[in-house]
Amino acid sequence: MSVLFLVNTLNIYDRQALGAVLEPLRREFHLSDAQLGAIPTAFIIVYALAGVPLGRLVDTWSRKRLLAAGVAVWGGLTAMGGLAGSYAMLVATRLGVGVGEAVCAPAATSWIGDLVPAGRRARAMAGFMMAVPIGVMASFAISGPAAQAYGWRIALALAAAPAALLVPAVSWLREPPRPTERLPGGGSSSLRSLLRVRALWWIAISGALANFVLYSFSYFLAAFLTRFHGLSVARAGVWSGLGSGAAGILGALAVIAAGDRTRNGGRLHFAAAAALVAAPIAYAAIRLPSGHAGVAVGLLMIAYGLWQMYYGLTYAAIQDVVGPALRGTAMAIYFLVMYLCGGAFGPLALGALSDRLAGGTGEAARAAGLHQAMYAIPALSLLLAIVLWCAARSVTPSRELACQSG
Repeated sequence: MSVLFLVNTLNIYDRQALGAVLEPLRREFHLSDAQLGAIPTAFIIVYALAGVPLGRLVDTWSRKRLLAAGVAVWGGLTAMGGLAGSYAMLVATRLGVGVGEAVCAPAATSWIGDLVPAGRRARAMAGFMMAVPIGVMASFAISGPAAQAYGWRIALALAAAPAALLVPAVSWLREPPRPTERLPGGGSSSLRSLLRVRALWWIAISGALANFVLYSFSYFLAAFLTRFHGLSVARAGVWSGLGSGAAGILGALAVIAAGDRTRNGGRLHFAAAAALVAAPIAYAAIRLPSGHAGVAVGLLMIAYGLWQMYYGLTYAAIQDVVGPALRGTAMAIYFLVMYLCGGAFGPLALGALSDRLAGGTGEAARAAGLHQAMYAIPALSLLLAIVLWCAARSVTPSRELACQSG
């Protein structure tokens, strides 16, 4: 479990590294916010599409070999990104990183699902997904100061370096045996049965909204603090990273403490309540006038911690409603819907909205545009709460118990 956690931490660290160095990138390549937002959008589209065949491989081939290969690919291409001489080359390297990272979640969650009993899956998934706030914290806290001191290219090189240690560590792991149980009807009919699970589709839609919120928030947070509240690139990176890390860890610990005490959709109700509470807190933080960065960061981190509870609860819920023979495929379908229907377009949409609301090209106009665009985040958090409530209502006790017996 510890090696899988470290792999996921590097996965998130690498993915967020560009968010901490947006302002240096914008100035060097003379980019608009829409162009900046297009980088993670292109990455996520490739990530989602590559995840489907890789998810099928997870269910039929060695998860250990797939995971080791994925870490090697994304680490190497992140390092190549630091050598990019143009915007187009930087985007191309991020597309390759997306292919490498697409194997991480399907392989690791399938592995954990076979390793951990159903009654402890929420805490196991929450522990695994604690890598998200820790990865974000490390990425912003290291990449921001490194970019200011040595340039954004060195920051990307630092993001790639840990892959050299994790590839052999994954290769030395002992993979757990797969369950011998099969869903009725064999492989093809099981896949058709998977597509008929209503709860899985509601969860996938919730994933699109959750990742729209979280990707937009994380990607533009440092830029928001720099432009609107006047922080330096280094300070914005450190505040964003440390705050996100602490808040996300607390959110994960809350799931570890209480996530396995619920059944019959209770995990999804728990996630819906967290999203509902986060919305007004985020709104209040964004409404604060320029110069109140400390209070704004504090409120935004409370909201972020509530949003981070989503992962451990919903990933465990997927394990509840899907049989063991198709866990990798279920995660791949979840990611496909989640990213192509929302997560992929979060930074791009928020960046385009920021450009439109700016009404000019000066720094003051850019700051005002991004400030106004950030209000989309609490609005979508309310919608996320509604979708999660619908997902909880679609989980039936009979299906949950039947799947847990596998």
